Amino acid sequence: MKALLDEPTCPGEACEGKNPQNQGCGEDARTFKPEANNPALLQIRYSEDCKAVWGRIQRGNPGDLVTVKVAGGTERTAEIEYDDDKFTNMVATPDGEFQVTACAIPKPGGKSTYETYCVHATEATAWR
Repeated sequence: MKALLDEPTCPGEACEGKNPQNQGCGEDARTFKPEANNPALLQIRYSEDCKAVWGRIQRGNPGDLVTVKVAGGTERTAEIEYDDDKFTNMVATPDGEFQVTACAIPKPGGKSTYETYCVHATEATAWR
């Protein structure tokens, strides 16, 4: 049984647009990150407790964007300000089935050599 302090502060729609770390949603988060041909080390994070997803880029450059969108829902975007990684705020997932897409978008004329790269996942994806 989880301690009360480990419970997310915003399950469901209340997590929409919020920072997953500040809300305790990283505690149970699982990750989908293709290992092959993933030039930006793009991943989708999913918290079942928070009923939300967010996108994360681990190998980018300042000015690159990471986006996450749930089909029929909201899209969130974050820009790398410094270093090489960034994550978006959360997008709520519906109960049951959902589809989510995350993309890494290089800054035009920036340092990144990859082209726009997207990954797709559902509630049935092999999250780790």
